[in-house]
Amino acid sequence: MIGSLRGVVEQVQDGACVLEVNGVGYLVHCSRKTLDRLTAKEGAQKLLVETRVSQDAITLFGFFDAAERDAFLALIEVKTVGPQKALLVLSGLAPGDLARAIATKERKRLADVKGLGAATATRIVDEPAMQKWAVGRAMPEEDGTGAGVVAPLAEPAGAAADAVSALVNLGWRRPEAAAAVGRTLRRLGDDAPLAALITESLKEMAPR
Repeated sequence: MIGSLRGVVEQVQDGACVLEVNGVGYLVHCSRKTLDRLTAKEGAQKLLVETRVSQDAITLFGFFDAAERDAFLALIEVKTVGPQKALLVLSGLAPGDLARAIATKERKRLADVKGLGAATATRIVDEPAMQKWAVGRAMPEEDGTGAGVVAPLAEPAGAAADAVSALVNLGWRRPEAAAAVGRTLRRLGDDAPLAALITESLKEMAPR
């Protein structure tokens, strides 16, 4: 199987490019973000490649970096999300933004991706494997405030620890509960009472 290719972009098509390697042109399907990065500079460039073999075709999917490839591999494991839909998602959201949207259950953010749809967005967000993939990969907002960072509280204490325990007892997973309590603390302040922490954290995790 082909794991990577290094060559010159000879042609860009809708959702794909032709990468010439030693005189051979490989048709490689890519996200819009990867295509934009490929065409932003000249000369030989490297693409990480995932090869998919079916009864009637061998299809190559290319990625500018490992983060995008990992996101692609996670997405195609979701029921009804094949390689082409996975590329649609990655055309609309960078891997870190996708992880944040999944971990914070921002269904609308995924549904707004052109060509995806609300049903598929909900399926992606609610997929346990995608939630597991998202934890630790979510990136800060571009303004540098850190808003939306999905990371559990390192050492929850006091009311925060009690709030996390309460949410876990209600059936939520600890990483999700800790992340929700962390976001609530940022909004309400460190002296927020326990009842408010629990109530507002539940709102944070409610379907949107």
